[in-house]
Amino acid sequence: MAVLSNKITLWPEKVVINMSKNPKVFFDILIGKMKAGRVVMELFADTTPKTAENFRALCTGEKGIGQSGKPLHYKGSAFHRIIPEFMCQGGDFTRGNGTGGESIYGSKFQDENFKLKHTAPGILSMANAGPHTNGSQFFICTTKTPWLDGKHVVFGKVVDGYSVVKEMEKVGSGSGRTSETVVIEDCGQIVEK
Repeated sequence: MAVLSNKITLWPEKVVINMSKNPKVFFDILIGKMKAGRVVMELFADTTPKTAENFRALCTGEKGIGQSGKPLHYKGSAFHRIIPEFMCQGGDFTRGNGTGGESIYGSKFQDENFKLKHTAPGILSMANAGPHTNGSQFFICTTKTPWLDGKHVVFGKVVDGYSVVKEMEKVGSGSGRTSETVVIEDCGQIVEK
C-alpha cells in the first residue's frame, strides 16, 4: 500500500479514493429578541483537521463539560465583538466578554497551519491572544483581511446565510461593542446524505 495524499491510497490491485466531504455546521442567530436566521459554514477538515474538529464539536456540544466546568458548546453564547467592515467575533462561552473560552483539547491548542488565507468576506478563522493560543473564540470576516494571514488559522467559510452575518454587522461599532445582543440561539452539524 502507498499513500499518495490524504484522499488517494494505492493498494496493490486497486486505487482507493476517499471522497469524504468537509463537515458543515450551522448557527441560528438571535439579534436582540429577533430571529435573524441561519448561518451555514463549511469546515476545512481536509486542510485544518484539528481546528475544524474543535469547532465542529463545539457546535454539537458532544464533548460535555470542559475543564472550566462549563459545557463545551457554542449554544447560548454571544458574539461579543462586532466591527463593521472587519469581522464578527464570538465563541467565549466561559466568560462571554472575550477573555475566556476553551477548546475540546483542554484550555488552548497550537496553530495548526497557515495554508489558507483571509481572502474574502465569510472566511472563518480562529481568534487568539498570540501564537498557539487557540481555544474556542473565532471570527467571521466581513471583508478581505490579509494582515491576519500567518497570525490566525483559517479553517472554514460561510456557505449559506451570509445575509445574516451582514445583519449582525449592523449592530456592531468601531469599538466592537454591539448595540444589541447577538446570540447563537442554536447550533449543530448538518448531516448531508
